[in-house]
Amino acid sequence: MRLQRSLRGAVLEADVGQAVLPGSLFGPQQQRRGDVHDSHPTPSSMLEVKMADQHLTIGELARRTGVATSALRYYEELGLMPAPVRISGQRRYPESAAALVGVILFLRDAGFSLRESKALLASRAHAVDGWRQLAHRKLAELDEQIAKSQAAREAITHALRCQHEDIATCPNFAGVIAARLVGKPLAETHLH
Repeated sequence: MRLQRSLRGAVLEADVGQAVLPGSLFGPQQQRRGDVHDSHPTPSSMLEVKMADQHLTIGELARRTGVATSALRYYEELGLMPAPVRISGQRRYPESAAALVGVILFLRDAGFSLRESKALLASRAHAVDGWRQLAHRKLAELDEQIAKSQAAREAITHALRCQHEDIATCPNFAGVIAARLVGKPLAETHLH
């Protein structure tokens, strides 16, 4: 038969008839004097400690996600993560916080700023289509960035293939510069 007792968030189990006292956690030499169970100490091999609290410290969350503790505190400050409960002044995050950090990292990798990530996460909770609008806007921005990057790549590739010793003497390069000076984007100025 097993007996369970609670001690500061931990559940201690031992065989009935064995002493389960805070002082006996480390063996018989730590037991309290005068206890009726002095003759039956709890061997450490029979003592089992189970944490009832499944919350993560900020350090544990940082290790699981690969994100610095300072960044986690910053995410909390910005409102990307809800304020965690505090136990003895220490932040304690639910297990689900690791998945939330994963979402924040994914959004960052997809090109969303922290402010945009916050708006996207908030809109997801309030309006079903709100996050879709933000995602479509981000796709349009990414398409524009891709087009600019492709034009820049083509211009650099052309410059590397140019037969002129000095790129400034190339008529194509001079045309690109003249077009840029009147406000045309690179994609419209480069002759393919």
